Amino acid sequence: MQRKQFIKNIAIALTAPAVLLSACKQKGQAAVTDAKKQTYTCPMHPQIVQNSPGTCPICGMDLVPFDKNNTDDALQLSEAQQALAGITTTTVGTGSLSNFTQLNGRLVINPEATEYVSSRVPGRIEVLYFKELGVPVRKGQAVYKIYSEQLATLQQEYLLAVRQASEFPGDAHFQQILKASRQKLLLYNMSEAQIANIVKSQKTDPYVTYFAPASGVVAELSITEGQYVAEGATIMRIEGYGSLWVEADVYPSEAGNVRIGQQVKVIVPGWEDQPHRMTIQFITPALQSGTQLMQIRGSIPNVNGQWQPGLQANVLLPGKSAANALTLPVDAVIREQKGMHVWIEKEKGKYEPRMVTTGMETAGLVEITSGLAEGDKVVATGAYLLYSEFILKKGKNPMAGHNHG
Repeated sequence: MQRKQFIKNIAIALTAPAVLLSACKQKGQAAVTDAKKQTYTCPMHPQIVQNSPGTCPICGMDLVPFDKNNTDDALQLSEAQQALAGITTTTVGTGSLSNFTQLNGRLVINPEATEYVSSRVPGRIEVLYFKELGVPVRKGQAVYKIYSEQLATLQQEYLLAVRQASEFPGDAHFQQILKASRQKLLLYNMSEAQIANIVKSQKTDPYVTYFAPASGVVAELSITEGQYVAEGATIMRIEGYGSLWVEADVYPSEAGNVRIGQQVKVIVPGWEDQPHRMTIQFITPALQSGTQLMQIRGSIPNVNGQWQPGLQANVLLPGKSAANALTLPVDAVIREQKGMHVWIEKEKGKYEPRMVTTGMETAGLVEITSGLAEGDKVVATGAYLLYSEFILKKGKNPMAGHNHG
């Protein structure tokens, strides 16, 4: 009996190592198999990870394979890949940065450059030299010719006063009558040359031509040729476009940032290379009904008449400014729910993400308040492609577990 038990114990002792070795081998093979198992993730939602192909339960995109055992946070791109992705870099530097608030504005007619041509005497419009709107007019150009019997009577009185003054040169009374009758003709807008011609010919001329008081464009015609007009009747309106008003809308919350005499920048879309400095000349004292907006106004020169009233204009109101600020192009910063980050070029073709915080921002630049130092080489264009490539290859967010560098 004891002999049988002894033989049984010897058999167990001899087979145990073989069983243990087989179990370890199977466990090792399972570990290798698990390590080699392919995993898949969603390019848009890296939190979705599974061991087989399929679609993302959030957005429905096809899952893509990735190496979950790759813990390196850097991306390595060849020169061809860099060129294809349009990767360019910039070196972080310091400089001044000014922030602006953009106001929506428009170009409008400057009333100070508008002239009304009216009839100085009653009569009939014999010739109207401008019959269409939008036609340019030069200062001193003939505008209309009028037939006026009243003006002919005043001319006759002037010729009589001239003869009396010449016959009695020492009589102050006749000299005063001559001066008064001459002044009447001048008030009726007759020129010195026209008055001199009457004296020279000794004939009255009921047809008088009137000339444009300023250069501009015919914006309104109030009469037609052959029409009788009363004294003071409007003939036409001439608008000058050499200077235009700029009106911009201001919200009540921004009203404290504007003041009369303040300098602002005006940019007309399409002429971004021709910004103008403008001085605020007027601020409306009350909000516009129905809009709850205030308006500011100033004027800018219209060189060669290149702009027309009604065009949109952007008014840049100066805001905060900073000196010696670290700045980057706006497109270099990736913004997402976990924060903001940029891509640093550690060496040629090797890029790493780094979390940053930002400050002021303009249309093209953004201030970096932490996360970078002067001299760092940062990806300026193509950063979003690096972000997508990282998710595809690593299957995780570039900023997962990151703090400021």
